[in-house]
Amino acid sequence: MKTMQRVGGWQLVWRDYYQLTKPKVVALLLLTAWVGMLLAQPGLPSVDLLLCGTLGIGLLSSAAAALNHVLDQRIDAQMARTHHRPVARGRISAEKAVIFSGVLAFSGFVLLYSMVNPLTAWLTLASLFGYAVVYTLYLKRATPQNIVIGGLAGAMPPLLGWTSMTGEIAAEPLLLVMIIFAWTPPHFWALAIHRRDDYAKVNMPMLPVTHGIEFTKTAIFLYTLILFLVCLLPYLMGMTGVIYLAGTVVLNLWFMAWAWQLKFHAKADTAIKTFRFSIVHLMLLFLLLMVDHYLKWTAF
Repeated sequence: MKTMQRVGGWQLVWRDYYQLTKPKVVALLLLTAWVGMLLAQPGLPSVDLLLCGTLGIGLLSSAAAALNHVLDQRIDAQMARTHHRPVARGRISAEKAVIFSGVLAFSGFVLLYSMVNPLTAWLTLASLFGYAVVYTLYLKRATPQNIVIGGLAGAMPPLLGWTSMTGEIAAEPLLLVMIIFAWTPPHFWALAIHRRDDYAKVNMPMLPVTHGIEFTKTAIFLYTLILFLVCLLPYLMGMTGVIYLAGTVVLNLWFMAWAWQLKFHAKADTAIKTFRFSIVHLMLLFLLLMVDHYLKWTAF
C-alpha cells in the first residue's frame, strides 16, 4: 500500500512539473519550428540534426514557460483560468520552479550550441529572454499593446528551425515569423475578451480592459485582414506554390468569418471558439506549408 502511495505521489509531482512546461503551447511552437527545419532544405534533413534541433528548442521553450509560472505566480493565483497552476497553488515552490527552468535552459542551450550551431542556440536563448523577461515582467503589465510587441518572441520558432538546418538567417523564415507575428494578436485578444473580467481583476492592461470589448473585436477583425495579406507573401515571393495559395485563402477567409461573427453576431461562446479556431488555423497553415514544399506544385 505504501509503495502504491509513493508511486502515486511521484506521478502527481511529475505531472505538476510537466504542467510547468505548458506542453500544449510548446507543442505548437515546435510544430512551427519543425516546419521551418523542413522548409530549409529541398530534401529531407538529417535525422540527427532534426532531433537535436527539436529537442534543444523544446527544452528552452519549456524553460521559458516554467519561468513564466514563477513570474506570474501572484496574478495566476487570482485568475480563474490559471489559479490551478502548480506554482500558483503552491504545489511546486518558486525556488524549485526556477531551478527546473534553469536546468532545462542550460541543457537546451548546450545541446543547440554543441550539436546544432551557436547561432540557433543564441537566438533561442534570446527568445526565452524576450518572452520570460521583456514580455512577462514589463510589456504584459505596461501597455495594452503587450501581445503585439511581445508576440515577436513567440513568433521566432520557424526562424530557429531554419537556422538549425542552415546556420544562417534568410528571408524565407522571416516571412514565417511575420505570419505568426500577425496571427498572435487576434488569437490572444479573442481569449482576452473571453477572460476580460479575470484580467480586470488583476489590473492587467489587456486591450479589452483598457479599450473595451467592442474596440477589441474591431481590432481582431482588422488583424485577420492583415494576417490574410501577410499569409500571401510566401506565394508572392516564390517560396510556395498553388497548394499553399489555395489553402491559405480558405483558412484565412475562415478566420475572418469567425472574426466577423465575433464583431457583429457574437454569442456568449463566440470569443473562446474564435480563440480555439485560431490554434487550428495556425497548425493547418504550417502543415500546408510542409505539404506544398514536398509536393512542389507550382502555378501555371
